Amino acid sequence: MSSPTPDTPDALLGPADVRELAAVLGVRPTKQRGQNFVIDANTVRRIVRTAGVRPEDVVVEVGPGLGSLTLALLEAADRVTAVEIDDVLAAALPATIAARMPGRADRFALVHSDAMHVTALPGPAPTALVANLPYNVAVPVLLHMLDTFPSIERTLVMVQAEVADRLAAGPGNKVYGVPSVKANWYAEVKRAGAIGRNVFWPAPNVDSGLVSLVRRAEPVKTTATRREVFTVVDAAFAQRRKTLRAALSGWAGSAVAAEAALVAAGVSPQARGESLTVEEFARIAEHKESGNQ
Repeated sequence: MSSPTPDTPDALLGPADVRELAAVLGVRPTKQRGQNFVIDANTVRRIVRTAGVRPEDVVVEVGPGLGSLTLALLEAADRVTAVEIDDVLAAALPATIAARMPGRADRFALVHSDAMHVTALPGPAPTALVANLPYNVAVPVLLHMLDTFPSIERTLVMVQAEVADRLAAGPGNKVYGVPSVKANWYAEVKRAGAIGRNVFWPAPNVDSGLVSLVRRAEPVKTTATRREVFTVVDAAFAQRRKTLRAALSGWAGSAVAAEAALVAAGVSPQARGESLTVEEFARIAEHKESGNQ
């Protein structure tokens, strides 16, 4: 029998393939790492389509697991670099790629590491990030990758539905918060679909959602640093029921200093963090010193 090629559907992993591969490796998905393996080829192809992966793209994937999405990405992109923390999965993935897509194996690279510690990737700079992110680390991993690799123009991540809602929420939405603002610092963020539970093994007890992030053509215009802006965001939402005058008093040094910074930034001291855009948070960050004087 000939080896599967990118043109044949059996190049991708189906439910039986995933279970067989896991059994051979002695792998049981762990809750600790939020592992839920995708077992449906149509779903991974849909993710690749929704991500708008192009033939010239260099895609970075975080948490490839057994390789379901990796194989679908290799069908569509110029090259794929996968970042995997699990020792057994990292060791097995290159062999899976070589067996199922031998014609594309030279287009694949593996980085065996915790994505939160990755600061460089082999080969050309990534242009896209596509990943089924473990629920427990989705937001920090996403923000770390966007910050570390400014060449990433387009991102599509599959996350817990609740996290997807939070990331894509706008000011005034009840789930708008720290992840929403920080993601918006880097990109235009929107929901890009829902994923059913039955496409995973094991089936999670929560729904999943796709989130699309397209990097801003122009960064947020501000003289404050990202760290300074994010410090204001964290302070504003740490006590989200309080007015910004109260919530930012620790950050500014006093409630009076917070009010001065807010007024200078053109923001009502009586407003709450959930009503502010990332640009407004940036303006507040710019006025910290004037608030302290």
